[in-house]
Amino acid sequence: MNFNNILTETSNNITTITINRPKKLNALNQETIQELHSAFKLANEDAQTKVIIITGSGEKAFVAGADISEFADFNVSEGEALAANGQKILFDFVENLTTPVIAAVNGFALGGGLELAMACHFRVASDNAKMGLPEVSLGVIPGYGGTQRLTQLVGKGRAMEMIMTAGMIDAKTAHNYGLVNHVTTQEDILYLCKKIAGKITNNSSVAIAKAINAVNASHKTNVNGFDIEIKAFGACFGTEDFTEGTTAFLEKRKANFPGK
Repeated sequence: MNFNNILTETSNNITTITINRPKKLNALNQETIQELHSAFKLANEDAQTKVIIITGSGEKAFVAGADISEFADFNVSEGEALAANGQKILFDFVENLTTPVIAAVNGFALGGGLELAMACHFRVASDNAKMGLPEVSLGVIPGYGGTQRLTQLVGKGRAMEMIMTAGMIDAKTAHNYGLVNHVTTQEDILYLCKKIAGKITNNSSVAIAKAINAVNASHKTNVNGFDIEIKAFGACFGTEDFTEGTTAFLEKRKANFPGK
């Protein structure tokens, strides 16, 4: 599929999606959000893709925010619809994908950009990265899940401070907060992401999908994450991957998971 605002490439069971609006610092407009949805959906349905990496083009930004010009004149109902549709089409969609998604945060990740990174399953940052949710400086709040996911990742106090000050933190601080898993140079960020992805591809994609669902359940209201884990654990026993994994272990050989 051809896209106007993103690039995709698949190699060695890894699909890399690059937001390609460098003149706009990869800002998220509605077209880009829809294209990202399509790209993530295609990658998730591709049996050859076992890990997805999302990054931004150029050296300045992962995603520098949403395209404010698109909604500066919205009314209350239009603003609410904007947030609801965005969460459904992209941010919640990414969080609940059964294929692991790594955000390669290569520069500014602000507003919707940080919200996209937080929707991914984990994050790797370049040492020049800056992250923040500046929405209150515009008279609005994060609307793509930022108030919820930031609190989950860094804790209530730090989330409150970041949101209320509208300030940015650097990569080292983000790592200390637990917002990103690793920090590396901009030159090495995709290399490190692909190295981690390579380790993931060695494991059962079926089990990983169930683990993602179980971990996500711990943050859902009125859902017992322990029950989800128990059911997912039991379901693994009926998969070909479980048979192959346990057989390979007992035979002292490397497993060759069929992904079923």
